[in-house]
Amino acid sequence: MLRLSPARRATLQRITFPLLVLASAMMIALGKSDQIGIEALRNRVMDAAAPTLEMVSRPAVLLDLAISRARDLIAVYQENAELAAENERLLVWQQAALRLASENAELRNLLKLAPEPAISYLTARIIASSGSVYVRNVIINAGRENGVVRGQAAITGDGLIGRVTEVGDRTARILLITDLNSRVPVIIEGSRRRAVLSGDNSDRPSLRNTEAGTAIRIGDRISTSGEGGIFPAGLPVGIVTAFEGELARVEPHAALSLVDYLRLVDYGRSDLLPGSLSLAQCGKRPDQSLGQPARR
Repeated sequence: MLRLSPARRATLQRITFPLLVLASAMMIALGKSDQIGIEALRNRVMDAAAPTLEMVSRPAVLLDLAISRARDLIAVYQENAELAAENERLLVWQQAALRLASENAELRNLLKLAPEPAISYLTARIIASSGSVYVRNVIINAGRENGVVRGQAAITGDGLIGRVTEVGDRTARILLITDLNSRVPVIIEGSRRRAVLSGDNSDRPSLRNTEAGTAIRIGDRISTSGEGGIFPAGLPVGIVTAFEGELARVEPHAALSLVDYLRLVDYGRSDLLPGSLSLAQCGKRPDQSLGQPARR
C-alpha cells in the first residue's frame, strides 16, 4: 500500500478543493454552452432507465387494481344482498295481492246470482273438503249460530253447487251436486222436459229418470225444476257436455274444486226437512257475510 509523507498529504489536500471547484465550473460552463447535448444525454439516460422503472412500478399498479376490484366486489355483494331482501318483501306482497285479487273476484262473482231482497241468505267460506272417490262434500265456517239450517241451497255466482245436509254450532256440511247421494230435480231448458240430476262422485253428474221421448243434445242447459220443494225453479246448474251410451253427462257451471266462497240461500222451504229453522227465526238478517278464516 502506497504511503504518502505528511508533506505530500498536506499538499494533495490543498489542491483537491480548487480542482473540484474548477471541475464544477467547467461543467456549468459546458451545460450553458451545449444544452442540446446535455438534453440528449439526459434523454438517453431516461430511456435506458425506463424498463427498470416500469418493472418497479408494475406491482404497485397491480396492487391498486386489485384493491379497486375488491371494493367493487364488496359493493356488488352488498347491493345484491339488499336486492335479495327487497325481492323477498316484494314476493310476500305479491302473494298477498294475488290472494286478495282472487278472493275479490270470487266475491264479485257471487253478486251475479244475488237472490231476491225478500229471501234470506248469507255468505260463507269453505274451510275444508271431504272430497274423495267416495264422498263429495265440503265444510263451511258457518253453523247454527249464524242461522244455517238443513236444506238450504248453496250457490255461487255461476249456479247451484249443493245443499246443507249437516249443521253444527259454527260449521256446516254441504253435499255437492256431484256426490253419490245427491239427487236434484231439474229441467232441460231446450225441451222443457224434466229429469233428475244424479251425482256419482265423478266431476260430471248424469241425467236420469228423464221423461219418455225426451231428446237431449249436447249444449242443453240444465236448471232446477222446483219439484220436491227444496230448491226453487230456475237455479242454473250446468250444461250437457257428453254422453256415455244413452246417459247424458252435465258439466256444472261452477268449478266445484275452485270454489272458496259460497252463498247459503234460505228460500223459506227449510221447514220441509226435520230439525230446521229459517234465518229469520234465528234472528239473522239477509246478506250476512262471515269473517275471514284460514284458507283451506
